[in-house]
This record gives sequence, C-alpha cells and structure tokens, in this order.
Amino acid sequence: METWMSFVTEVGFPIVVTFYLLHRIEGKLNDLIESIHTLPDKMGG
Repeated sequence: METWMSFVTEVGFPIVVTFYLLHRIEGKLNDLIESIHTLPDKMGG
C-alpha cells in the first residue's frame, strides 16, 4: 500500500485513476474481442 501512496504523490491522482480504470477495462475488452472472433461460428458461418 505504501508503494501506491508514494506513486499517487509523485504522479498525481488523475493519472493513478486512469491507470486503474485501464487495467480494469482490459479484461473486459479481451472478452469482447474473443466474443467477436467466435461470433461467425455461433451464427453458423
């Protein structure tokens, strides 16, 4: 936790929030890409 607090004080709160949100959305984007790739198979194509 101390590492995060020192990171916040060095680069600023908005940058930390941005990195956190990008990290959270990365997994969801990977799931979406995988779903798009398998869509033709599910549609019978």
